[in-house]
Amino acid sequence: MTATQTRTGYAPLAAPTRVHLTRRGRLVLTVLGALLLFAAISFGRTGSQAATVTESGPALQQVTVQSGDTLWSVAQRMAPDNDPREVVAQIKRINSLHGSGLQAGQQLLLPTAG
Repeated sequence: MTATQTRTGYAPLAAPTRVHLTRRGRLVLTVLGALLLFAAISFGRTGSQAATVTESGPALQQVTVQSGDTLWSVAQRMAPDNDPREVVAQIKRINSLHGSGLQAGQQLLLPTAG
């Protein structure tokens, strides 16, 4: 038996070495960290905005848009005694709508009467 062999015939394992990150490895870790940070901030903003709408604003009810519904018809149905233009503007603001088009099955938050 030689000095580097053991009873099994194999040389002993070398001492563990430090992990060395390549330039690509550092880039991957940096991008991954940035994506995780972005995701955490996005989820935090979404939760805080939802809480703001429901806690500090008027009581809201959720309705499903039916085929043929328009913002105008929804506004007239929910508040027949009010000016539909003001109600449409309120619905658009609450739901962050930029246009006036609706799709059947779409969920809308409407202020409850009261």
